[in-house]
This record gives sequence, C-alpha cells and structure tokens, in this order.
Amino acid sequence: MTENPTLFEALVHYQKNVSILHKGYEQECYRIARISRSPMAQKPIRDIQSPDIASYRDQRLADLNPKTGKPISPATVRLEMSLLSSLWEIGRIEWGICGANPIKDVRKPKAPPGRERRLLPREERLILRHALQHPNPELFSLVVLAVETAMRQGELLKLDWEHINLRTRVAHLPETKNGSRRDVPLSLRARDALTRLGAKPCGRVFSYTSAGLKSTWKFMLNKLGIKDLHFHDLRHEACSRLFELGTLDIMEIAAISGHKSLTMLKRYTHLRASRLVRKLEGKKRRGHQEALSHLIPYPAAVLADGAGVEVRVLDFDDVVGRGECETTALEAAQAALLRRLVLSMRDQQEIPPPDQYLEAVDPRTVVMLDPLLPVQGRCRAA
Repeated sequence: MTENPTLFEALVHYQKNVSILHKGYEQECYRIARISRSPMAQKPIRDIQSPDIASYRDQRLADLNPKTGKPISPATVRLEMSLLSSLWEIGRIEWGICGANPIKDVRKPKAPPGRERRLLPREERLILRHALQHPNPELFSLVVLAVETAMRQGELLKLDWEHINLRTRVAHLPETKNGSRRDVPLSLRARDALTRLGAKPCGRVFSYTSAGLKSTWKFMLNKLGIKDLHFHDLRHEACSRLFELGTLDIMEIAAISGHKSLTMLKRYTHLRASRLVRKLEGKKRRGHQEALSHLIPYPAAVLADGAGVEVRVLDFDDVVGRGECETTALEAAQAALLRRLVLSMRDQQEIPPPDQYLEAVDPRTVVMLDPLLPVQGRCRAA
C-alpha cells in the first residue's frame, strides 16, 4: 500500500488484514464493496474531509434497497460509517496513512428503536405444526431450541453433539458472537427437541446453513401468512419469557442469553401488561386473581344439523358440547370449558389465550362463551 492511498486501496488492505479477523467478516465484505463503489472511494484518503462523509451518508439514506425497493435503513448506514471510522483509526495509528478521523465530526443517522416484536401464541402453534410436518425434522427442533434457550441463530447452527450433555441438560458454546464461551441450560422441552433428532457422539447437530434456514423460514412464513417475524425474534421472545418467569434476576438471564451489556438486555424487559396487572394486585389476592384471569370468554362455533346442535370451543381441540337445541349445547360446552380450564390450572398446564384457533370458520357461527355467566341461546323447534 502506498503512503497516500485512495480510500478504495485502504479498504482493500483493511479487508485483507483486519476484517478477515472479525466474526462478521462476510457482512463487512458487503459493506466494503458498497463503499468502494462510491465516488468518494477514488479520492486519496488524506483528502477526505467531514463534508465528504456527510455527503456519502445523505446519499446512502436516499438510496433504495434493490431487493425491497425501500430506502436504505439508518442502521445500515450507521454500520458503514462505523466501518469507515475503524479504518481511519487503524490507518492513523498503525499504518500512518491518514490524519484525524473525519467520521467523528459527522452526525450518524438516528438509531432505530429496538424491535419489540413478540411471538404470538397463534403464530407459535402454526409454526410448530408446520415444522412437525416438514420433511426436515431439524426445523421443529431449531424453533423449539430458539424459544427455549435464547441462543442466536449462528450459535444454534454451530452446535456440536460433543458439547451437549443431555444428562445434566447443558449445552456448551465454545465460541459466541461476543467472543466468550458460555454454558446454556436446557429445559426439558429443549432436551426433548434434541433427543428427537437422535443423539450422536460428535458432529454438528443441524445441517442447515444460514442461507438455507433463511430461505426455509421465509417460505414457511409466507405459506402461513405470518408477517414481519424474523428468526432472531425467537431469541427476543425467549429473553422476554425468562424475565416473565419472575424467578431469575437480570444477571442470571444475561448468563443464559450471553448479553455482555445489561443496557442491551434491558430492552427485553417489556413485560406483557397482564403480568404487571397481577403484580399490582399484591400477594394476598394474587392466587385468586390469577385463577380468575383464566376464566374468561372463549370463541365457540355453533353448528346445527338434523341430529341437534354442536358447540365447539375453537381454542381447544377437545372442548365440545352437544344438545337437542342451542341452549343445551351451549350449557354443555360451557361446562366442558370450565372443567378444562380448572384442570389445566390444577395440573399447571399452559392455557392458550382466546382467539388463537387455527382453523377458518364462518364468523356468523361464532359466539363468545363465558365459562361463568348464564348462556344466552335459544331452542329451535323440533
């Protein structure tokens, strides 16, 4: 490299000697290629000033993503400016090819707010049902592990059988995104998701590549009609659920999730409002309030035929009431619903919230069935 290289030459040198040592090498290569195509890249690096960086920033923000047709995100431009800033610092201190860092004097685009997308119960059931029927059984196990362990996609795909102890239920990650190793506890559900694949003495657990999983995930969401859900959102959901358990402090959750910065972890603390309501009630009434919070109306389909009337509670596959008329069928379904809810609470089973049913039904046949209030139906003439 010459004493006064162009920005393009400096970027090539940076890619060969610095980027290649980074875990995000592939992503940095994309950023370097994009910056190298800008007119600024042909200028000697010593001649580039803050106005040049500001012009590059503004031009990038005005560009459109060729794949989506939408403007380039501020986060993308911030990452490109961070790469340039790193290049300048190394070039100034270690290579002696440039002066003061002009990126420090330029405003970066405002950082977008962190995603708060939560995985809805209906979406989870749809995804797991689809994954169970998928030709590759790994898909189901990947989804379950992502939700149960808060592991990143890259950590899951690099998981090795020799680093998993199914007896102690611990998965060891010798290499993570932030450079430190960690041990991840496995819930019973996570352990079962692994054992269903057939444990092996060594080798990779999953055969998916990053691109392959991305393609499979996108195809699945399009087929299921689920919008704006990234695979990484499963990690967000897992962290949120760890907080909602109420039994782990923030340091214990950080040990599981691998967050080094507690500031980053704080954005996962947006608990569901229903959980906060129960906390506000205090210890004395908490047990009663928690029980009552499950005894709420559920949607039910009222179907009549020549043999009578059938009422199916849509969020449960096995809660059905039958009768000669609508009133008796509703009363039977109400009793079945109340019994199911109470037994689920007794056995500490997960109770789905209302309106999470999967099948398509005629909305004209749907009524809200309250497990406690008197039913409002009518008997049809025989």
